[in-house]
Amino acid sequence: MSIRLYSYWRSSSAYRVRIALNLKAIDYETVPVSLLPDISEQKSAAYREINPQMLVPFFEDGHVSIGQSMAILEYLEENYHGAQLLPRDEPLRSKVRAFCNIVACDIQPLGNLRVTEYIRDEYGLDPTGDWYTTWMHRGFDAAEALASEGPYAFGDEVTLADALLVPQIYNARRFNVTLDTFPKLTAAVDACNELDAFIKAAPEQQPDAP
Repeated sequence: MSIRLYSYWRSSSAYRVRIALNLKAIDYETVPVSLLPDISEQKSAAYREINPQMLVPFFEDGHVSIGQSMAILEYLEENYHGAQLLPRDEPLRSKVRAFCNIVACDIQPLGNLRVTEYIRDEYGLDPTGDWYTTWMHRGFDAAEALASEGPYAFGDEVTLADALLVPQIYNARRFNVTLDTFPKLTAAVDACNELDAFIKAAPEQQPDAP
């Protein structure tokens, strides 16, 4: 079967997987899943049968069918040729993994759509204000300290750290989060966004973008 990525154009988790697929020059089919509140296609019975967690991304290649972006990224790294996205040598390999987890475990989940909708619906609060900025800044503080001087997050080679960082900075800029104190992170993102793999993965370039 062809490689399929169930995706939503503005999902940062799907965005990071698109970047990795492009960096590794892997051809894939995008299967759009609308997360818009008035559609919520991810909650449909048909999609729940595919992915019981009812989230994107979800990846299929005929050998595995898996959700969770970090699991997908590790699978791609271990089973597909192309760009090496985890450095071979330690301690850099583990530093990249730690950086990825800052984004995937500490920052992104607290701005996830289901979290922000719950805050808005249950408490009547605006999660795109202080809530969003607080958790972005706390995570970015640690990521900035861990990153190298560039041009990318960990030096001269693009890694999985960049694949996770670019979507998170995209979200920060979307919600007008101040980024003045993160020069290494923003410089790495600006350098990445000059590369075709990142340009093609951008939300506005996706088939389901409005």
